[in-house]
Amino acid sequence: MLNALKNHPFAVEAFFKNSTVLTFAIPKEELENKIPKHLKLDTFKDKWAFVAIAMVQTQDLRPKGFPKFMGNNFFLIGYRVFVTYTNKAGKRLRGLYILKSETNKKKMQLMGNIFTHYNYTTTDITITKEKNNTEISSLASNFKVNYNDNLDLVNLPEDSPFSDYKEARRFAGPLPFTFTYKKENNSILIIQGVRQNWIPSPIHINKYHFNFLEEAGFKNPILANAFSIKNIPYHWKKGKLELW
Repeated sequence: MLNALKNHPFAVEAFFKNSTVLTFAIPKEELENKIPKHLKLDTFKDKWAFVAIAMVQTQDLRPKGFPKFMGNNFFLIGYRVFVTYTNKAGKRLRGLYILKSETNKKKMQLMGNIFTHYNYTTTDITITKEKNNTEISSLASNFKVNYNDNLDLVNLPEDSPFSDYKEARRFAGPLPFTFTYKKENNSILIIQGVRQNWIPSPIHINKYHFNFLEEAGFKNPILANAFSIKNIPYHWKKGKLELW
C-alpha cells in the first residue's frame, strides 16, 4: 500500500512564482550509466547529453481541485536528466529523469516522499537581490548561482554547444513528462505536467557553483543555457504505470 502511494495517485496543482533553470551539457558517455533501463538520453548532435538544475519558488501546492488555503509554499531544487521514453504504444516521449530532489521545508520532504519516488531531502535556501542581480544559495548543499534577468539582450554562455536560442530552448525544461523506473516490477511511472503561457526568458549567469556536479563525477560540465520563467499555473496528472 505504501509503495502504491508513491505512484502519484492523484493530480496535483501549484503556482510557480519563479523558476530558474540552468542546463549543463555533458558528454553522453558520462550519463549513460545514470539512467535506468527503458529510458534513453535525449542528446544533441549525438554527442551531448544534458542535466538541468531547476530552482523553483512554488506556491499553493495541493491536490488538484482543493482550495488554495490547503496548499503549501516551498522552494524546490531538482536535478534532472533529459531523456526519451518509447511507451508500449510505440510513441516517443521527451521528458526528465530525476537524479536528486531538495526542498527547504520538512513538510514537503515528508509529503513528497510519501507520494513520489523523488527521494526529497531538506536543505537551506537563501535568496538575495541587489539591483538587477539575484543570488540563490545553500550552505548545506554547497551551491550558489548569481544571475541578471533584466537584460534586453542575453548571449548564450560562451562554451554552449548550441548555436542559437532556438536550439537551446529544446533543452530548457521542464518537458511534458517525468519518468521513474521501478526495478521491483520492471515498470516505468509516467507523470505528465501541464502548464500555460510557458515562455522561458534567457538570463545572464554572473557566476555559479553546484557541488552536485562534482559529487556526480562529471569531469567538465558546460553551462549550455539558463532561463527564468515567472508566474505560471502548473499541474501534474495522476501517474500512469507501464509494466514491461
